[in-house]
Amino acid sequence: MVPIDFPIIKKKAKQSTELDSSWNVVVFDDPVNLMEYVSKVLQKVFGYSKAKAEDLMMTVHGTGKALVWSGARERAELYVQQLHQYQLQASLEKAE
Repeated sequence: MVPIDFPIIKKKAKQSTELDSSWNVVVFDDPVNLMEYVSKVLQKVFGYSKAKAEDLMMTVHGTGKALVWSGARERAELYVQQLHQYQLQASLEKAE
């Protein structure tokens, strides 16, 4: 057999100069869950103090939604999943 010479192709690795963007976890108001329950869930999921959780819960109640956490996408996805397990309406949004 005659060896076949293939040209060697070198690929340049793409370098990402863009920093990992931040993601927001947003909780929405709903007519089902009690305010105290929402506050307890925020304490449990995020480890917030009672005062901070109640403040966020009042924002949700008063404005219809509240930004409850910002950070890396993977962690934000985990938080949204946990909030859904507690039957809270939550979503993930790219921070601007």
